[in-house]
Amino acid sequence: MSTIKSLEDLKNAREEALKKRELKATSGAVQVIVGMGTCGIAAGARDTMKSILDTIEKDSINGVIVTQTGCIGLCEKEPIVQVVIGEAAKVTYGKVTPEVAKTILLEHVGNGKVVSDHVLNI
Repeated sequence: MSTIKSLEDLKNAREEALKKRELKATSGAVQVIVGMGTCGIAAGARDTMKSILDTIEKDSINGVIVTQTGCIGLCEKEPIVQVVIGEAAKVTYGKVTPEVAKTILLEHVGNGKVVSDHVLNI
């Protein structure tokens, strides 16, 4: 990111950030967030992330933004994956193994059916 040296630079940076935020909030866009804090990594979050990326590629799932975040705060429930579809409420899944991650992508992201066996009520 370039250095902000003037009010015009600040306005441009703000506009760019708003455009990025608008793209993420676009109705119908899907965001999958994987908790990759040290507790998540120790519990297998790397394998879960790899499974998510492999499933998206193998099954040609389009319109999914996969991101990672730090600790979500529920270490005993790691690996944690959150799914946000358009304007719908965020769904948080716990104990997400690579197999469960694939199921979440195919059922929740693909068919709109929440995988209730792994939902965390937070």
